[in-house]
Amino acid sequence: MKSFDLVIIGGGPIGIACGLEAQKKGLNYLIIEKGPIVNSLFNYPSNMQFFSSSEKLEIDDIPFISNEAKPKRDEALEYYRRIVTSNKLNIHLFEKVESVSESDDLFTIVSDKGTYTASNVVLATGFYDLPNTLKVPGEDLPKVSHYYNNPHFYASQKLAVIGASNSAIDAALECYRKGSEVSLIIRGPEVGKRVKYWVRPDIINRIEEGSIKAYYNSTVKEIKEDEIIIASPNGEMTLENDFVLALTGYMPNFEFLEKMGIELSEDKKKLPNYNPDTMESNVSGLYLAGVICGGMETHKWFIENSRIHAKIIVKHIRAKQSWEKSP
Repeated sequence: MKSFDLVIIGGGPIGIACGLEAQKKGLNYLIIEKGPIVNSLFNYPSNMQFFSSSEKLEIDDIPFISNEAKPKRDEALEYYRRIVTSNKLNIHLFEKVESVSESDDLFTIVSDKGTYTASNVVLATGFYDLPNTLKVPGEDLPKVSHYYNNPHFYASQKLAVIGASNSAIDAALECYRKGSEVSLIIRGPEVGKRVKYWVRPDIINRIEEGSIKAYYNSTVKEIKEDEIIIASPNGEMTLENDFVLALTGYMPNFEFLEKMGIELSEDKKKLPNYNPDTMESNVSGLYLAGVICGGMETHKWFIENSRIHAKIIVKHIRAKQSWEKSP
C-alpha cells in the first residue's frame, strides 16, 4: 500500500493545479483521475468556446496561447495535457476512486486499481458526471442524451433541445446550422440570463425569425419513439421528434461526499461545509477545490476563480506539517 502526503481526486484543471503546487512545495502526492487528462473538458462539445479568456484559464502562471481571446475546447485540452506531461505530474488515469475513509488521522483511498493511504485528500471532482434528469417516461430511450458532442450527428433530424443555459443554447444553434429542425423547450419565460453575451442575441434572433422554434414556460411530460409530449401555456402539445438533448445541467456526487463525512447544507443548494480560508472541510485533512465547493450552485465556481484553491490548500498542509514537527 503506497502512502502519500496528499492524494488529489480529480485530474481536471484544478486537480492539476493542486498537483503542480504540491510538487513545487515538496509534497509526496498522487492525482487520481477516472478518465483521461481533464476528463470533463474532454467530454465537452467538440466545438465549445470558453466564456473565459485564455489568460484566466492559466494555472501556475504558465502561459496559455490561443488563436482567439476565448479558447476552444481542443486548445484547452492541449494546454492542460502539456502541463501534465512536461511537468511529469504523478497522475493515475482511468482509475476510479470507490471510497475514502479516515482512521487515526490517516485516509485510506480505495480505487478500482489499488489502495493508498494519505495524510491529506483533496476533492477536485467537479460536477459533470451526474446530469439533472427530467424524471419523465421515456427518458431512458436511446434517442435521449444528457450530453452533447457534435452537431453532425443530428443533421436532417427533428431535434428537441431541453434547457436554457449555455450548453443547451450552443447545441441548438450548432445543430440548426448543420441542418437540424430544432425545437427548444425552456421551463422559464426566456433564454437564460447567463448565456454567453455574444451568443444570446444570436439565439433570440433565430427564435424571432422562426428558424428555431422555442416553447417557453414549457416542460416535458413524456418522450416516445417518434414524438415528444410537452406541457405548455397553450396546453399539452405533441411534437414530431427523432432525438432529444436534455441539457438541463449537472450536479456533484453528493452521496460520495456524505460517505466521507462532509456535511451539506439542508437547503436545495447542498453547500458543503468548508473553511474558505483553508479550503478544509469539516473533516480534518479533507479539502475541497473547484466547482464542487458550490454544491448545486454549479455556476458559482469555475476555473478562473478557483485556480487559487491549489495554493491555499498546499500552504495549509505545509503549515500543518511544520506544526507537527515543532517541539
